[in-house]
Amino acid sequence: MKKTIIILKSSFLALSLIAAVACESWIDVEPTDRLSEDKVYSTQKGFLQALNGVYAEMNNNTVYGGHLSVGVIDVLAQYYDGGSENSYTYYYYPRYDYTNTGVKNTFSNVWSKMYSLISSANIILEKCEQTDVLPSQYQKMIKGEALAMRAMFHLDLLRLFGPVMSENAHEMAIPYVTVADQNIQDFLTADVVIDRIIHDLTEASGLLQSSDPVLTDGVKHTPEAGDNIDFCYRQYRLNYFAVQVLLARAYLWKGDQTEALTISENAISKAESIFPFISSSAANGSYPDRVFSSEVIFALYNTNRINVYRKYFASTLDTRNILSFAGTLDSGRIPELYDSQNDLRYKMWSASSEGDNDLIFNKYEDVVLKDGSTNHYCYMMPLIRLSELYLIAAECETDFSKALTYLNTLRNKRNCPNVTPRNSEELLNNITSEFRKEMIGEGQMFFFYKRHAMQSIPNGSSTSGNINMIMKNYVVPVPDSEIDNRL
Repeated sequence: MKKTIIILKSSFLALSLIAAVACESWIDVEPTDRLSEDKVYSTQKGFLQALNGVYAEMNNNTVYGGHLSVGVIDVLAQYYDGGSENSYTYYYYPRYDYTNTGVKNTFSNVWSKMYSLISSANIILEKCEQTDVLPSQYQKMIKGEALAMRAMFHLDLLRLFGPVMSENAHEMAIPYVTVADQNIQDFLTADVVIDRIIHDLTEASGLLQSSDPVLTDGVKHTPEAGDNIDFCYRQYRLNYFAVQVLLARAYLWKGDQTEALTISENAISKAESIFPFISSSAANGSYPDRVFSSEVIFALYNTNRINVYRKYFASTLDTRNILSFAGTLDSGRIPELYDSQNDLRYKMWSASSEGDNDLIFNKYEDVVLKDGSTNHYCYMMPLIRLSELYLIAAECETDFSKALTYLNTLRNKRNCPNVTPRNSEELLNNITSEFRKEMIGEGQMFFFYKRHAMQSIPNGSSTSGNINMIMKNYVVPVPDSEIDNRL
């Protein structure tokens, strides 16, 4: 049986520094080398610092601050022009050359960092069971978030390194690590892993349902006098509604559309007033909110987000490094994807000002106000948003008319006209198109294709046409370092 050795440290020693991940006093931390584990978990504040440390580390470029959001995961999804020469930074990724040394190193680092984050979440969970310093609400909320973290990290590892579920659900996939020690952990089959993910998310949902202030007070991204800062900024935490979306994702990965539909419909009925769709004026005003912040259910708080934009999308990048659609605003992938120029998402693209033919994706560019300041969402990197619930409901609803209503509700909120598919196949094509528009820069499209085992997907390196996908292209190999550890 396959086994893995996870080299772990305590959640604090594993992080070189717990960074401040939200505004001012929300997180007040000390350098990790001055903290012992006993001191950390001896107070309520220490537990919050430990949890915030994991959120901060999610911003690492190796995982959700780069590779698993805006970077290589979206290159795998064929969003971007993959170049014609191997001098292009991302040349080997859209060609699914998992034997290339650079590609192998990238995904080896993803694997290691994700299991390090899992270790940190496991330590928090273990300490939650051993402590009496946390009031009931804090204990439930912290434990619920840590369980959601553990499940989310395993889900993304499974979706990346695991098999195509519809074809090989009983194939060995990844370990599911629930302890924070250095013992060898068995690899488990994909179907066992997804059941453990659902178990953790279900427990997290129950804990947060009785403790998460987002259900009563909303996200509180602008705290008022007298507010408990620990219960604010809930869109930057794995809150109750984020867990519902993760549960729906997990059930979809398992192939249980019935349960995914139930979860998404229940979540929509409660979430749409807390995470309202962006208005046209907010999305396209003088200071456009290109991340549609009001409807973001869970996001990273990344104070270096502007560097993410500069690393991947800025017009100052040369053609060897930039991530850009093939074609121009008038021909190629832009008009192919956006059937209406009135689409709020269309405005996320512009022509380069550098005199070349590159299209610039402006979603993560800072918007500077007249007084020189930036908006509250300038540090937001969305990972879960309200629209995904509508797309899940549209996909899983067996009543064609209801499914179409979910889809067209989303389109109307994006300032697009209704679509009129004639059958389920055309409806899925419409859903796929909306998913492509919604999830650019958020790391979900490759997993959508993989879940559907799609054999033909758009060719990002061409202004038109598709590439033929074989199923092994969807499965990133387990890192060599992991295999070596088990010899």
